[in-house]
Amino acid sequence: MQPATTSTTQNNGQTTYPTGYQPAAPNGYAPVGLLATTQGPPTAGINAWTNSIDVRRVWGEYMTPVGQLRFGRMPGHWGLGMVENSGDGLDSDYQTTLDRIMFVTGLKSIDLYFGGAWDFVSTGATSANPYTIYGGQPYNTCNLCNVNEWAAFIAHKTNPDLQRLSLSRGDIVLNGGLYTVFRSQYVDVPPGSTPQTTDFSSTTALEPRQAWTLTPDIWVQLLWQKLRIEAEVATIQGQIGYMTGVNQNANNPISIQQYGVAAQSEYRAIEDKLRLQFGFGWASGDPWATTLAAPNGLRTEANQSGPMATFQFHPDYRVDLIFYRHILSRVEGSYYFRPSVDYDFIRHADGEKLGGGAAVIWSRASEFVQSPGHGSDLGVELDATLYYQSKDGSLNDDPNKIGGFYTMLQYGVFFPLGGLSYLPGEVTVPGFDAGLSAAQTARLVLGIVF
Repeated sequence: MQPATTSTTQNNGQTTYPTGYQPAAPNGYAPVGLLATTQGPPTAGINAWTNSIDVRRVWGEYMTPVGQLRFGRMPGHWGLGMVENSGDGLDSDYQTTLDRIMFVTGLKSIDLYFGGAWDFVSTGATSANPYTIYGGQPYNTCNLCNVNEWAAFIAHKTNPDLQRLSLSRGDIVLNGGLYTVFRSQYVDVPPGSTPQTTDFSSTTALEPRQAWTLTPDIWVQLLWQKLRIEAEVATIQGQIGYMTGVNQNANNPISIQQYGVAAQSEYRAIEDKLRLQFGFGWASGDPWATTLAAPNGLRTEANQSGPMATFQFHPDYRVDLIFYRHILSRVEGSYYFRPSVDYDFIRHADGEKLGGGAAVIWSRASEFVQSPGHGSDLGVELDATLYYQSKDGSLNDDPNKIGGFYTMLQYGVFFPLGGLSYLPGEVTVPGFDAGLSAAQTARLVLGIVF
């Protein structure tokens, strides 16, 4: 298959424009798909919309006498990854990637680090056109459309060698810090349009967004012997002055008041083979909204009352296999409890291990009116995993890290509860069973980490 071309055809005097996918030219050696003899790499404009491999991050680092300078397109990560998540895991689908200029310094003697960054989040309309490929760098045609972002952080993180020594002595180790991000935008492109001009009198005039957000994010970690307790707490405070379909009165801006909490605890026993864990997360909800999953984080209620309060975790903060991963796509407007256990049947010091685990996730709506059935209980999910990691060189000489060949088989089943059911009178078709049924998934992961 290949994307449709932009050519036109005549049909009884009418011009038609093909859309979507259309059959590619037949392969002479395989006239039908059943007889295909090879696979071609996904290539944009040929047999797919995107390339199979893209370079997503390139950045430079320079060590000055007083600190490190970083510049380019780089990953961003903080704390547990609830808000900013680099997505560097073997099974990650989403990442936080930033066009950033960053400076980091600190006092190494006391393991205290601090720094700041200037991020280029969005530039709005540019001069890009189909001929840019032949040379020339597109330039910004709407400086006031830029989403400006400034970040600052201070953190204490104990040196790994000193941390292991302290834990072996039975001492308590505390790590943590504060990461704060401020964003602002003056004007913006109206939703669904792509103007190439900043002329407000044109048919694609810009909107006076007049928006800003402030996001302080606190992370803390406590380590003692084989116990780890870690938490991240964040809030997003701000306002949107004007946006079509959300707030069309610039004199009455919509406020943003969102809160999120993620917590993890883990205890290791039997030479670290047994790991008992408990996770908790809470994302504030919006009592004026009509859905848990508001598109693009915007409210959809008709009366536009109250602040925008539905907090969203980063989609790569993994909690389960079905509900938060696929149905909602992330933790938002709800909270969960997650007890789990993992055990390594084989665990060698050289990195080889074979084991399995199980988890139970109970999810509930933060505001019951946001759930389809106007109930707090959303569902219970049971997940099971089997995993194996081989010893392949020096990449995985630590069994706590993934390296070399790694494979994982997972199974999950999700049982929906009243919060995901229908309201009385919503289903009126005679004989139609609108009851809820369990969702299941099976996943096989094969990977080589290098």
